[in-house]
Amino acid sequence: MHKLFIILLLSSMISSACTHRGGSDKNNQSELTMVVGTYTSPEGSKGIYTYRFNEDNGDFYLLDSVEVSNPSYLTISDDNRFVYAVSELKGDESAVHAYAFNKVDGSLKHLNSKPTVGGGPCFVTTDGKKVVTANYYGGSVSTFPVRYDGSLDSISGLYLGEATGTHPKRQQKPHVHCVQFTPDSNYILATDFSSDRILKYAVNAKDDKLFPSTDTIQITPGSGPRHLTFSPDGNYIYVINELSGKVTAFSYTDGRLKEIQSITADTLHAGGSADIHLSPDGKYLYASNRLEGDGIAIFEVNPESGTLAKVGYQLTGIHPRNFNITPNGKYLLVACRDSHAIQIFERDMQSGLLIPTGKEIELNKPVCIQFAQ
Repeated sequence: MHKLFIILLLSSMISSACTHRGGSDKNNQSELTMVVGTYTSPEGSKGIYTYRFNEDNGDFYLLDSVEVSNPSYLTISDDNRFVYAVSELKGDESAVHAYAFNKVDGSLKHLNSKPTVGGGPCFVTTDGKKVVTANYYGGSVSTFPVRYDGSLDSISGLYLGEATGTHPKRQQKPHVHCVQFTPDSNYILATDFSSDRILKYAVNAKDDKLFPSTDTIQITPGSGPRHLTFSPDGNYIYVINELSGKVTAFSYTDGRLKEIQSITADTLHAGGSADIHLSPDGKYLYASNRLEGDGIAIFEVNPESGTLAKVGYQLTGIHPRNFNITPNGKYLLVACRDSHAIQIFERDMQSGLLIPTGKEIELNKPVCIQFAQ
């Protein structure tokens, strides 16, 4: 009887320990793995960092890090198995890197690296079949086939932007800043910063080739389109323009974009607007501004028309280059490059406004935040 009691007691303790370690379903769902890109020189950080972030209470802790030069932008594959990061460098050192990614412990194993050919890669995305980079100094878009193990083949396509913009200093050379697959996966859109237009490429489902379209989308001269994002239903596209500080809204249908609105995000006209994201429910849009009045402009989205109405502005640390919103919509995290911190704001779900939590992740020159679910 005594032995039976001990066996039952041990069984209960083991069961309890397993439950505690694994957590309830709610706790497991609240734990995100966050991957952060940084600038590493001249006084930057180590490279890529991974954290555990709790999207219920905003708590976090460091998991791992890897050394790589200037991983200023990175993306996580849809299956969470791979991370692709650019090294934003000039000349022959410009590269894109492939990593095997363990979402549980945050570890990254380097698979291989490939030259982007275009200098200063500053954006990267993937559909699982190909990796695509936007190269700022090269003024180009590069494509790379993805191998069965997640590593990259050599560059398979290089597509050039132009410099036809009106800004006397910042549009004199070609610059491409962002590339995104459309929600229907039929096209890739690229922001051609120095020609004030959005380039469109048809995606070939059978291979990694892109087919440039003559149907480019022109934006007001001197705008400097930088980043773009899609509404959750795929019916609208929003572009943040770095030079004009305006958000341009488009309707989207089967590869066709039609401008429906242009609204100011940077009322100080500092020429440093940077990033743009919608809340997961699509009700609010956020755009970051730098150089003066550093912060986040907040807009409410009209569900019927897709148009925007400004509802607020949240000051942040210095140089809020990139930011991201947790999948549950509760927190907005801002990578403040020159404050050397990722600031954590709570979102008011009803008003869309941001509430400072006082929490921040101290890190030298953070510039990109991605979540794995």
